[in-house]
Amino acid sequence: MARVRLQAVSKTFGCVCAIQEIDLDVSDGEFFSLLGPSGCGKTTTLRIIAGFEAPSSGRVLFGDTEVTSMPPQKRDVGMVFQNYALFSHMTVGGNVAFGLRARKVEKSAIPARVERALQLVDMQGYESRPITALSGGQQQRVALARALVIEPKILLLDEPLSNLDARLRVETREQIRALQRRLGITTFYVTHDQEEALAQSDRLAVLLDGRCAQIGAPRQMYNAPASRQVMAFLGKANFVPAAVHGQENGQLDVQISSEWSMRLPAPAAPVQEKVILGFRPHAVKLFPERPAQPSPGARVTDVIYTGAIDEIILEHRGVVMTAQRLNDRDTATVRPGDVVPFSVPAESVRVFPAE
Repeated sequence: MARVRLQAVSKTFGCVCAIQEIDLDVSDGEFFSLLGPSGCGKTTTLRIIAGFEAPSSGRVLFGDTEVTSMPPQKRDVGMVFQNYALFSHMTVGGNVAFGLRARKVEKSAIPARVERALQLVDMQGYESRPITALSGGQQQRVALARALVIEPKILLLDEPLSNLDARLRVETREQIRALQRRLGITTFYVTHDQEEALAQSDRLAVLLDGRCAQIGAPRQMYNAPASRQVMAFLGKANFVPAAVHGQENGQLDVQISSEWSMRLPAPAAPVQEKVILGFRPHAVKLFPERPAQPSPGARVTDVIYTGAIDEIILEHRGVVMTAQRLNDRDTATVRPGDVVPFSVPAESVRVFPAE
């Protein structure tokens, strides 16, 4: 059973609290990501699951067995480190076989298991190659094979793609996800890249300042962030100050400027007179066809070409925001200095406290 639970796990280093009261319940076979900025406690959490760090308080359970005090070699986990931690003086085969030898696996069984592990990552035939002769992507796959060869119940990946270029990162993350689905192995994936976490995970946790800010499925987290901080970390977002003018029948009337007001679904929590509205750049509609009311106008201050998408920087009454549009022949051309009408659908807007 490879269900993993962390119950009120905290870790302090001297007077520094790395993680505080982390609660996680990850199902057997789930691909679960720990997402957050540097220093938020992601790697500390992973090392506690692996057994390389002991929590200051709280419990770690694999299935129904508590492993809080169990040493790493008895936890049946495979780990891929950020720097791969491969032995440069060994061949590919020697690196992959290292964990098997440490576990005193019968020598006659090792070559076949190494070969199977390398086949899983499309590196068969590389057994005799020196590690120093491999590219970064190939080294990453060897590190993954070394973690898988021991046939662990749990796979831990700590920023495994951070040393690869952008194209190779995308290719490799797709390979990792496909391999995880094929093996059905419970996987924890640490990253600071929200695109990686959203693209791969069954569920993810956003860690901020050592605390778990929100847990959920990628689509739910992106579309319904629990806080302004989570929304800001899970992709690009616009945040606009607004004043609340009324609330009734579950609807909130807000005023952004003399030209721009909105009626929004009221949040569950009580709101004050001042709020912050959050919405994604792709929610901003330029040249709306049939707006519910006259559209406000915004001045284009910049147009950033990113390939398939144009990012358009807008200014409206001192409010700066970004819109995104597909870059195709059917879209009207906009240039810096243009004043264009725009709208933001109410269903795309989240309401947060001003503080």
